[in-house]
Amino acid sequence: MKFERREAPYIRPANSVSLVMLQVLVALVPAVAAHVWFFGAGILYNIVVAVIFCAGAEALVMRARGRAPAEALADGSAIVAAVLLAFALPSLTPWWVTATGAVFAMVVAKHLYGGLGYNLFNPAMAGYVVILIAFPADMALWVAPRMGDLDYQHLNALQTLWFTLSGELPSAMSFDTVSRATPLDLMKTGLAGMQTAAEIRAEPLMGDFGGRGWEWIGNFIAIGGIGLMLRKVIRWHIPVGVGIGLLVPATIMYMIDAGSHASPGFHLFSGATLLCAFFIATDPVSAATSTTGRLIYGIGIGLLIYAIRRFGAYADGVAFAVLTMNMLVPLIDRYTRPPIVGHGPEQPG
Repeated sequence: MKFERREAPYIRPANSVSLVMLQVLVALVPAVAAHVWFFGAGILYNIVVAVIFCAGAEALVMRARGRAPAEALADGSAIVAAVLLAFALPSLTPWWVTATGAVFAMVVAKHLYGGLGYNLFNPAMAGYVVILIAFPADMALWVAPRMGDLDYQHLNALQTLWFTLSGELPSAMSFDTVSRATPLDLMKTGLAGMQTAAEIRAEPLMGDFGGRGWEWIGNFIAIGGIGLMLRKVIRWHIPVGVGIGLLVPATIMYMIDAGSHASPGFHLFSGATLLCAFFIATDPVSAATSTTGRLIYGIGIGLLIYAIRRFGAYADGVAFAVLTMNMLVPLIDRYTRPPIVGHGPEQPG
């Protein structure tokens, strides 16, 4: 009698890398739409440029490694990294700045370590930090939200596209008329200039908690992130850990001196806090893997975000916090490994 024999794996997993990446991209769609509504089409151009150069760089590296480019491109991880990188950039970003971060993210931060599953650092954050240091002037071109009571000159979609391609504004416009400081920048420079937090919060760019427009984007990011948790694409430990690490010191300092410290709500809804908690820090490759380790990893990121915002040189600090904790992941995983059932204590070698 002839028996049918099949090669392992015998049970196919319900999820695949490409399916997980697709769900992450779908969860980000509402936040992208909100970003376009409040800040114009710039993020769409950033996404297109980032996707082209992330995918192109990954294909070239795979070919140089003697492997089929489609093998890596099919999983969608390069597209997710590109979208997260685009979210971190101002709406007015020249294409070569975005391209620099995208190429560094794929070539150095991802494939220099062996590709997907082997990279130590979050590729999108590594690429962002490189262009933050290399192109600081371009990283300051944030625009104000499209709200009628703000003294601000808007760029239409074609004007924004022209700036993305050329780095030049229309002749009748200047950077002072089209760009504004972010809420985090306003808070940091205002506190350094001896203003109180309440005085800074009276600025027209400020909303109920964070910056106007940014609050709504944060809401849609949270909705998408919670949806991923409900579908068990990500687990709750890292988002909760980031929240604890950031909000506990922010609450303590705010209760001690509300005039010299921003409120916890401001920290939660400003900058990339929510994007970090649900989409960046939860990267399954560069994050901690054990249950306890994920909590420690998330809390560490939150604490570092607060420390950098309050005492560091940068207004936000999410990227530096994530990359710093990425370096500590092997140590965290080593000391938070769950015991193996059926095995006795390890014997010294």
